[in-house]
Amino acid sequence: MSRSKTSSQISPTPSSGESIFSLYAPELTVSYAPDVFGLTRRTVEAADAQVEEQRFAWVAADLTLTSNVALGAIQEAQLRAQIDATHELVAINTDMLRALEHQFVKGYVGRLDVAAQQSQLAQVQATLPPLLKRLAQQRDLLTALSGGFPNDPLPEQFELASLELPAELPVSVPSRLVEQRPDVRQAEESLHAASAKVGIAVANRLPNFTLSADVGTMALTAATVFASGAGAWALAANVSQPIFHGGALLHDERAARAALDQASEQYRSTVVGALQNVADALHALQQDGDALSAASAAKDAAALTLNLSTRQFRAGYAGYLAVLSAEQTYQQAILNLVQAQADRYGDTVALFQALGGGWWNRREFD
Repeated sequence: MSRSKTSSQISPTPSSGESIFSLYAPELTVSYAPDVFGLTRRTVEAADAQVEEQRFAWVAADLTLTSNVALGAIQEAQLRAQIDATHELVAINTDMLRALEHQFVKGYVGRLDVAAQQSQLAQVQATLPPLLKRLAQQRDLLTALSGGFPNDPLPEQFELASLELPAELPVSVPSRLVEQRPDVRQAEESLHAASAKVGIAVANRLPNFTLSADVGTMALTAATVFASGAGAWALAANVSQPIFHGGALLHDERAARAALDQASEQYRSTVVGALQNVADALHALQQDGDALSAASAAKDAAALTLNLSTRQFRAGYAGYLAVLSAEQTYQQAILNLVQAQADRYGDTVALFQALGGGWWNRREFD
């Protein structure tokens, strides 16, 4: 409803000729802006792509955290194995020192041999505190990765003997990395969003169309608002075209196209890097089996050599230098075996991460 007064210099609006009158005009207005050049569609498309980009960033962060936890557990297991091996070496060297001291008292060996064994034992013992320190720090790291504080105890303890390799390694066709790796999917959605923003920049330089329609009634009294002949309607079409923007819209489009080129190269770089990660992990695993077999054989041979040289020394058939050399060889062999075992587990985790980690099978990422 509106109330108006017309000027006496013009024709009166109502048929009664009154210049002051009340006008009852209920109406419905409908307006529609057709998306002729795709501005709305591309804006929604860019927003959806950005949402997916952030989702895959979250997936990538979760995969990285999971892989770091697995590698941290393997590192802890490796340190525990090294500590156990060091304790074994300390026991071997201590036993040999006692034997040498006994033979020294009997006059069968010289003081130099005893001093050499004391030095060997001290060197082995000196490697133990750094390993214990690293183990404590590794436990702190695992606590932090699991969201706890340093004073929160971890119930799990990881040993190399308790770890198992998967029955089937997740070897994949390289082209499927586009579907599996979250960082590749993230780069893909970033490229998608950049492409949509080019469409937005182009559409902003083109005309905008608006269609509107009004339908209702118009009367001087409330009683006759819906009477016959009181109906009224109007149709309108508007076109707006940006003209004076000082070249800003043109440069916005150029900037969007440059961002699209950057996103395209970033996507290509991500895919190439993903393929390289998989190839590196596969090559490492191919060599890890041979390295583990060789390290195991070397450890067995060194243990046999140490056992035989020790028995011959006690029987008086071999000198102490042969025993000392066998001890050092066995020490290095047992540590190499631990390292080879840990490398195989670590490279398996690296392959799992390089192939995307199987996140697509987890419901929380659907």
